[in-house]
Amino acid sequence: MLNLILFGPPGAGKGTQAEMLMSRYNLNYISTGEALRNEIKAGSALGLKAKAIIEAGGLVDDEIIVQIIGNALHAEQRSDGFLFDGFPRTYVQAYILDGLFTRLQTALSRIFILDVPDEECTKRLLQRAKEQNRSDDNKVVIKRRLQEYHQKTLPLLEFYESAGILTRIDGMGNSEQVFERINKHVTEELNRRPANIILFGYPGAGRATQAARLAADFNLRIISTGELLQEEVMGKGSLAGKITPYLEKGLLVPDELVIRLIEKKLKETDGAGRGYVFKGYPRTLVQAYILDGILKKQGTAISCVISLKVPVLELIRRLDARSHTPEKMPYDISAATIVARLEEHQQRTEPVLDYYQQQNQVIEIDGTGTDETVYERLREPVLRAVKNLK
Repeated sequence: MLNLILFGPPGAGKGTQAEMLMSRYNLNYISTGEALRNEIKAGSALGLKAKAIIEAGGLVDDEIIVQIIGNALHAEQRSDGFLFDGFPRTYVQAYILDGLFTRLQTALSRIFILDVPDEECTKRLLQRAKEQNRSDDNKVVIKRRLQEYHQKTLPLLEFYESAGILTRIDGMGNSEQVFERINKHVTEELNRRPANIILFGYPGAGRATQAARLAADFNLRIISTGELLQEEVMGKGSLAGKITPYLEKGLLVPDELVIRLIEKKLKETDGAGRGYVFKGYPRTLVQAYILDGILKKQGTAISCVISLKVPVLELIRRLDARSHTPEKMPYDISAATIVARLEEHQQRTEPVLDYYQQQNQVIEIDGTGTDETVYERLREPVLRAVKNLK
């Protein structure tokens, strides 16, 4: 999940930036004031208790606030994360938020503070008061609000600065310029997260092309069993003699041979990127369990599974066309071997896809059209899947 806090003095443009962040990243807006009003409006036990305190002229204490914010978090987990406004306001509430996130098995991603000089904030607020005919926003009131902001925010900034998740943003310029500065850091944050993607699709579905695009875009390394097998055969490796008969017949190479090649590749590329795109693996349920075990050893897991959907006749047409190019595969030599390969894929790999569907990890993508069109379809859901990692 992507969980953000946006700080800034009155007039810094937090509202505008909050809307842009929520729209871009499908974040749910959590405001202490709004959550409190919702509880009161709903007539809940918490709402009634808070209402009584407010009507008596008191301040709602942290014991009630933590429960109200907790309810808001649990009620809105359909989004890809949260954007907080007005919470936390104190050092104690900062610890409370950490505790709430721990219960959700997630954490705060980053805190942004919009740096805008008091003079500019005053200028903006006076202009807004004039445009909206708000007599309550005068110089005296604005000065008091700015002073209060600085007094209350400083301890919080020290708390988050020590945690290494505070980022200061130049709040001067138009809203698009400011958002571009914020978005640069959000993108960097997402790109630091591990990502492992499985690319499913029948032979001819375009897996190689889309795997290359994903690898370049998300800083991933490609693990292609087909390429590993070809490299082993062409390089006359120790396993070449055992692998060749299977490739010539268009059959799946036994697991004990494939696993050795994958483990070797993982060792060679360990730490070279943020994760992997697996193309052509796993092809069986046994291989799916094996891959889970391999990734678990590395302290990571599968982020999502992309299933490229292409009609059978289109697959045959593509594979026949490929048979006349240097990129042809051994099973491209005739219509009979092509059909045999497609049938075997259906029988052996469809159960694997079912396995990942049961874990709600499969994203089905229409694989017809240009390479660019297909990638446009799959990039956004992949980004969301990676972003939703705990």
